Amino acid sequence: MTRSPQYPELDTPCAVVNLDTVDRNIDAYQAYCDKHGIALRPHIKTHKLPAFAKQQLDAGAKGITCQKIGEAEVMADAGMDDILLTYNVLGDRKLARLRALFDRVKTLRVVADNLPVINGLSRAFADSARPLEILIECDTGGGRCGVQTPQAALELAQKIKGLPGISFAGLMTYPAAGGGDKVAAFFGDAMTKLAAAGIDCPIRSSGGTPDMWKAHEVANITEYRIGTYIYNDRSLMARGVCAEDDCALRVLTEIVSLPAPGRAIIDAGSKVLTSDLLGLDGYGYVVGHPDVAVVGLSEEHGILHFDAGLTPFEIGERIEIIPNHVCVVSNMLDQVHLVRGDAIQTVDVEARGKVL
Repeated sequence: MTRSPQYPELDTPCAVVNLDTVDRNIDAYQAYCDKHGIALRPHIKTHKLPAFAKQQLDAGAKGITCQKIGEAEVMADAGMDDILLTYNVLGDRKLARLRALFDRVKTLRVVADNLPVINGLSRAFADSARPLEILIECDTGGGRCGVQTPQAALELAQKIKGLPGISFAGLMTYPAAGGGDKVAAFFGDAMTKLAAAGIDCPIRSSGGTPDMWKAHEVANITEYRIGTYIYNDRSLMARGVCAEDDCALRVLTEIVSLPAPGRAIIDAGSKVLTSDLLGLDGYGYVVGHPDVAVVGLSEEHGILHFDAGLTPFEIGERIEIIPNHVCVVSNMLDQVHLVRGDAIQTVDVEARGKVL
């Protein structure tokens, strides 16, 4: 039996993004944040596309989040003018780029969790006509960057208050999934200490797509940062955060070999599908084939396993895979293909590869 391939005009492997699903995802979470009085600040690292960032802002987002200066520069070039850079910035060259970016956008804030970073920021902005606003990053259980105690947050805020060119704007955290109670407790204690010292704390920024529908339950936050929600992925399906139909980006790949019973080879390997497991078995969800497992990846090959008594595929057949972690996929590809109905638009992923 000959089966009709999907998107015959596209070469595989590639990423296909359903725009109707993107629209629905953006609108649904913006409506949630509006209902609960939370400022939404989407992270562009998932899509890395200025057009989608603009759509998020047009829907009502407060601003955008970037992880690296290079990403923020691309977004500023496209007209985004309210950016939070959630990374410690170190080194004269990066600080010069940060200052140049600051001077051409309406609002640019950064985070910091140590005095050397804060001292560098102060030196770079000492002669600025307006101060650079800094959020202190707090480790509320995520185990990455961040001060370890509310007292440390207070002490760092006091250091910021005493230095030229910078000002304290609030607190920021990226918690572990399910860590909302720890965020509330840490922020609450820090806010009490800051208030006793006469220091305002207007912004309390948290985030994480896995807990997106529970953000309103977390006390003491004013802002929520998420990225993956625009596309969604298999890890979020597994957590019950989204359904299969909410996954906007799929990797389109082709069966290139059926070398043995129960095994198929696809042309999407680790250069397209992420090797991130995120606690899952296998490297993606094969759409329409829940009993087929993506058991291995080399650079150019993906290995599918299924019951040896079945013949679910033919050589040359095209299938879609929902990746475990969609953000990484965006950064691997120069282009993605945007689909609405029968129309396909190919666009460059403008902010990909920005590691500085």
